[in-house]
Amino acid sequence: MPLHPDYEAMLAAMEDMGGPKITEMSVPDAREMFRMMQPPADVPVGNVENRSIDGPGGQIPLRIYSPPVELDAPPPIAMMFHGGGWVIGDLDTADSQSRELCVGAGCIVVSVDYRLAPEHRFPAAADDCFAATCWASENGAALGGDPEHIAVVGDSAGGNLAAVVALMARDAGSPAIAAQVLVYPVTDGVRFETASYRECAEGYMLTAEAMHWFWDQYADPAERSDPRASPLLADDLSGLPPALVMTAEYDPLRDEGEAYAKALEAAGNTVECVRFDGFLHGFFAHGPTIPATRPAMKKACAMIRSLGK
Repeated sequence: MPLHPDYEAMLAAMEDMGGPKITEMSVPDAREMFRMMQPPADVPVGNVENRSIDGPGGQIPLRIYSPPVELDAPPPIAMMFHGGGWVIGDLDTADSQSRELCVGAGCIVVSVDYRLAPEHRFPAAADDCFAATCWASENGAALGGDPEHIAVVGDSAGGNLAAVVALMARDAGSPAIAAQVLVYPVTDGVRFETASYRECAEGYMLTAEAMHWFWDQYADPAERSDPRASPLLADDLSGLPPALVMTAEYDPLRDEGEAYAKALEAAGNTVECVRFDGFLHGFFAHGPTIPATRPAMKKACAMIRSLGK
């Protein structure tokens, strides 16, 4: 279907503003630009706590969100891994999504400020996210949540990390992951020749050039076939938690996200894959500004809310 009118207007406004491409920016400038692009966090929650935990490379900052109402039973815990190509993004850029998920799913959200590339290259981000998930499993009851029902959630590079953490947890035998919510996930750092990479190479916010730039910051070519970088290339995808995979029609990552959903299903896992036609990469964060995108957040919340019921 055609690009949604709100996205046509957004792209036109960005074109009028001009400015350098992300591939032409310094990493600090790219990070600041991404922060400025995020919608304001205006969803009240019950409590927000910033804390740090020990990680494999030092302290890992976390932001923990509690629902605004007291529940009859401990709620699920959602691990939130922000997007940004493993290079940009932080707790603040994920704040609005974390709040919406906390309230909509009635869950504890643990947002993870994992180490970023190029200062910390692969597998630093994956190792931090896995360590944070292990910590949440061990300390979930003290947070007021149910450590038996942990979901991993992320968009773009965060979707990649959510998928990778699910694989790492399966291989390690713990922690138990009850669900994975993968929003336009990066799943393949080796093959860039899908139809969506060709059709959406430029003109739709995330470009093929930018994805190559992100990968170059994150991982050496020889490392990218590792399933902790490219989960689609894993030899064995069996025994993984139920997955919700959401993709955007106008997104270079569309086809690899949908290929991962098919591979999960072929390996015997429970999978729901939904393509949002007319949308761009990044739509999961656009609910406050583009109301048509809100069903995606509602679908994610419904999956997490159902855990343990």
